Amino acid sequence: MFANRGKRCGLRWHHGPLARPQGGGPYGGAIVIEATEPEQRRRTGMPSALWPWLRVLAAVAVLGVVAWRLDLGAVGAALGAVGAGPAAAATAAALAIGAATTLLSARRWVLVARALNLPLRTGPAVAAYYRALFLNAVLPTGVLGDVHRAVDHGRRSGALGPGVRAVVLERTAGQAVLIAAGALLLAALPTWWGLLDPEAAAVAVLAAAAGTAALLAWARRGTALPRVRRAVRDVAADARATLFARRLGPRVAALSAAVLAGHVVLFLVAARTAGSVAPAVDLVPAAVVALLAMAVPANAAGWGPREAATAAAFGTAGLGAELGLATAVVYGLLALAASLPGAVLLVLSRRAAAQPPRGDSADSGGSAPKDEHRLSSTAAPLRAVASDGRPTTPDAV
Repeated sequence: MFANRGKRCGLRWHHGPLARPQGGGPYGGAIVIEATEPEQRRRTGMPSALWPWLRVLAAVAVLGVVAWRLDLGAVGAALGAVGAGPAAAATAAALAIGAATTLLSARRWVLVARALNLPLRTGPAVAAYYRALFLNAVLPTGVLGDVHRAVDHGRRSGALGPGVRAVVLERTAGQAVLIAAGALLLAALPTWWGLLDPEAAAVAVLAAAAGTAALLAWARRGTALPRVRRAVRDVAADARATLFARRLGPRVAALSAAVLAGHVVLFLVAARTAGSVAPAVDLVPAAVVALLAMAVPANAAGWGPREAATAAAFGTAGLGAELGLATAVVYGLLALAASLPGAVLLVLSRRAAAQPPRGDSADSGGSAPKDEHRLSSTAAPLRAVASDGRPTTPDAV
């Protein structure tokens, strides 16, 4: 059910027949959308739960090819040579860098959300961002943390759609700066064009064309096309008010560039920890390539294309593909370590949700159930069920 309830919005699927709009509420009436599960399967053409696992399988396939083509013995030797001292120093650096990049990312989210008239303070934004980073790092799909962050903030602010679009736009800003950095890299260093395999590029273009055709075919079925058009129109309008705004756009771009710089620094720490002695100027292009590969949707919490791209980048630069793979592994572990404060915040929020709200009693008659539901939506994102109105997969957003 997609309904406005005072200042809260929710998404709930029922197994009954299609429902009708219902009146009432301060926003001009609640829009109720109910559909049976078979009806949803007919609309999408494929169970939504299948898509995340296809990404995981693709990541496993990429890692299998990397393991088949490289000398894993050399990779293991490089990782085994890392001592306890360097590992501890790298972990401390990862936590510090992660704190800085998380603060900058959360500030970017705050700016975008406020431009869409959504209330969001920096402190809660940092906590939510940390929780999302940890969930992204430990869950196979790599995006469930952002999904929960978007939906939870949208429901708390009373506008689910703008809340989701705020997260999409602030993450898009970061990806746009990363892609721009990659384009500048290829323009400044022609030798790195060797990373672009013509056959792989042709396969990627064909896959993108097939995916676009499948998306258009899906959109033309039933009532999907009007909803897709409406979503595109809303995203475009919000992008003009945020990313392309005269004053806000440069600030968001600057924050995204600072976040990218932090990730590059973390990559340099990983390379040094793995045993690389190459100058930083030779490692920065490899870092950008690795970060670009992490944006490929065929990954599992970042693993997969990152390892393949880093090994190829190190091989192109003459640094050794095996050392590149070891660097990618160390980077993944350091990124996980940087997200660990999110695990602490997640545990604390779950404990807070388990405690009864202060000032409420069993017979208070109204506010306690709502407050309990409000807390549980943040503290237990992985316990979502159909009746709670919280998505359990990224496709539900």
